[in-house]
Amino acid sequence: MKRLLTLLGFLGCIAGSWAQDAVSQNYPVNHANRADGREISTYAIVHEMLKQTTPRCAYKEGMSKTEFKVWQNRLSNAMAGLMNFPEVKGQPAPKRIASEPRDGYTLEKWEFYPMPKAVGTFLVLRPDNAKKPLPAVLCIPGSGRTKEGLAGEPGVDAKFNENYKDPKVCMALDMVKAGYIAVAVDNAAAGETSDLERFKNGSNYDYDVVSRFLLEMGWHWLGYTSFLDMQVLQWMKQQPDIRKDRIVVSGFSLGTEPMMVLGALDKDIYAFVYNDFLCQTQERALVMTKPNANMRRPFPNSIRHLIPNYWHYFNFPDVAASLAPRPIIFTEGGLDRDFHLVQSAYRTSGKPHNVECHHYPKFADPANRKDVKALQEGMDAPTFFKSANVDPPSHYFKHELIMPWLKKVLGQ
Repeated sequence: MKRLLTLLGFLGCIAGSWAQDAVSQNYPVNHANRADGREISTYAIVHEMLKQTTPRCAYKEGMSKTEFKVWQNRLSNAMAGLMNFPEVKGQPAPKRIASEPRDGYTLEKWEFYPMPKAVGTFLVLRPDNAKKPLPAVLCIPGSGRTKEGLAGEPGVDAKFNENYKDPKVCMALDMVKAGYIAVAVDNAAAGETSDLERFKNGSNYDYDVVSRFLLEMGWHWLGYTSFLDMQVLQWMKQQPDIRKDRIVVSGFSLGTEPMMVLGALDKDIYAFVYNDFLCQTQERALVMTKPNANMRRPFPNSIRHLIPNYWHYFNFPDVAASLAPRPIIFTEGGLDRDFHLVQSAYRTSGKPHNVECHHYPKFADPANRKDVKALQEGMDAPTFFKSANVDPPSHYFKHELIMPWLKKVLGQ
């Protein structure tokens, strides 16, 4: 028995050493080494398919103003097709279900009815004693956040409480204290719209099962959550105390994705807050090929981000570029290459000063940043973030950048 245990221990060490050695290598995707260049690995084949995919609505420098507007409309139409919003008629108008005074503002809770058998909720924070219509901000949270946290309120369930008094969280509360009307929503399947998480998992929301249902029905999570947010946005335009020409959409982390969808589809939105890093999502999938200890190559994100055919049309910087000339602030960096693309679009639109780009403090000095035309394959997640100038521990609502910027672009 002792010899057997010793042998097993020896084999275990070999296996562990092999796995560690395997992870230390990049293991190139194309490794069949055939003379004809063909691959037998299905991963290698689909990786090559993606590499050969050229987005049809990618932004190209050198457009004239007329060509730029044609491109914007083409991208907007493509986005509408991908989001596949259902046409729903005959639903009741949104209804206020609660109103409570706070220090200097009123907190309201509203219900809306996006489709038969469905109800959603959102919060409205209105400054006291407003004498004229005000600018308003639609606040969309990140994946583990709630509308209550954005408003500086405890969650609808104790399991959903977050550090809601932290200025790095309470986006909507900052907005109302600055004199704007703030509207806060939940992401689909999060917070009040989640399922059984309140009994155990809390803010570790199960987006994936909901996403799977939607995908099986020919839709997807981003299309569904953007459809809900669009209903709230349309309601905002009808409020007499909100300036329809001064509505801002502010997205944090996951919330930047519906923010971009709304921006591409609705030309009435005045300005945008992009509180995350900007990246080429197609490239991110192509370069994260380093296997883990189990010899599985990673995928950069979960199926809640899956939008069939998205990469056939655009990447995130293309969509951000299409928002020109409307004011936008980026608060958490990325590659200068992608910022340059967006800045080029704003120059073409005639409003180069309407885009403001910031890097994480760790990468604020250009000497500390990667400045490359393309990232290389063989990365894991930490290597990708470092190569893309991302500092994950410093990912939060950048109120110190956003609030002065809003004051400037809203003319206060």
